Amino acid sequence: MRSTPLTRCPEPKGIVMPGLLRGMARTAAVAGTATAVSNRVSRRQSERWAAQGQPSYPQEPAPPPAAAPAAGGESRIEQLKALGELKSQGVLNDAEFEAEKARILG
Repeated sequence: MRSTPLTRCPEPKGIVMPGLLRGMARTAAVAGTATAVSNRVSRRQSERWAAQGQPSYPQEPAPPPAAAPAAGGESRIEQLKALGELKSQGVLNDAEFEAEKARILG
């Protein structure tokens, strides 16, 4: 016994296609069309942003400023350790790290 009914395909050969296969083909066509439309919308939006002089992607927020240098030597060491941790986590790049380090060291 068959669990899915067979239907005739509109092809001239008269090939019989099970309902499940037909549904899968329809789903693939719909998904492909949706992807193409989505890509076109994204491309048009990027072109509009570029025409307005805005970047087509959100910019990363600026890293939080390091704490103000304190008078004690231990606090400088703590600040440098925290700065090193931020760099190792990828929050700061090399240039930002060097600039903050120079500011802390005076």
